[in-house]
Amino acid sequence: MTAAGASFLGIDIGGTKVSLGAVRGAGRADAAEERHALARWRNPAGDVEEDLSVLRAQVADLRRTTGWQFAGVGVAVAATLDADGRVVAWPNRPTWTGLDLLRELRSLFPQARVVCGDDGSLAAVAEARAVDATDVVYVGVGTGVGGGMIAGGRLVPGLSRGSCELGHLIVNRDGARCACGRRGCLQAESSGPATLSRAAATRGKATTFDELRAGYADGAAWAVAAVRHSCAALAAALAGVGELSRPAAHIVGGGFAAGIPGFVAEVARHAATLSRPGHPVAPVRSARFGAESSLRGAIVAATGELRDHAVTTGSDATG
Repeated sequence: MTAAGASFLGIDIGGTKVSLGAVRGAGRADAAEERHALARWRNPAGDVEEDLSVLRAQVADLRRTTGWQFAGVGVAVAATLDADGRVVAWPNRPTWTGLDLLRELRSLFPQARVVCGDDGSLAAVAEARAVDATDVVYVGVGTGVGGGMIAGGRLVPGLSRGSCELGHLIVNRDGARCACGRRGCLQAESSGPATLSRAAATRGKATTFDELRAGYADGAAWAVAAVRHSCAALAAALAGVGELSRPAAHIVGGGFAAGIPGFVAEVARHAATLSRPGHPVAPVRSARFGAESSLRGAIVAATGELRDHAVTTGSDATG
């Protein structure tokens, strides 16, 4: 039960930025007074000490402007953590490897309950709650590809048991080399950087996100081909996961996917072609929270509404 007047903080630590969302008041995390902050990492290649200084500065500024003291802090992170909250791998920001993230966070918030979780898992929590669903698969497309699964109203696996690494499903054995070292991972085929790289190769020159978005909207062949390839790989991955989990819906979010109008519809179109008799692929829908699903899930974790890895929805939510 969230206490009346209590304040909670969600943090989303991603490959290119850190986002903060603070809420105050009783009831569900998505029905309270809110304050937000965002900062992009200064060093694209990653410098853990510099990144931590950016995080500390953002927290200090939010504390100063709100005057709130946080009872709980939830943190969504793109890195792979062990059971003790230590970073064991993060190809996009390798200097974080070995960092005891949970200890750093507890020193930053000594009076608060701190919960860390995979960004895809916490995004799935937020999106499942938003539609009052107990069985969903979430995939977030951004700097990388993350994923999360809710089955029977519970997060699979639980926060202490790793994450649903949908981005490392192999969808093309002879595909592009992934940052993890394997070939053909979904992340290597469908992430934002992978799509931009493919677009640049077809176009014959470096391509920015804005150029890709405009090119896709205008029907430029190089842009359409790059996006369709990524969407087809995503659809194949979702169809495969659906054979094991039978979700009510597949939800596609993340900053890259949300930033290209028509991206999710293209995934849905490809997914529909992969249905088989008696086993249609579940509907593919846009994430309710767009690029902020992980942050919303972190806020849920901060408030304590994610109890025993169960996702409270509708009338079951604390209030």
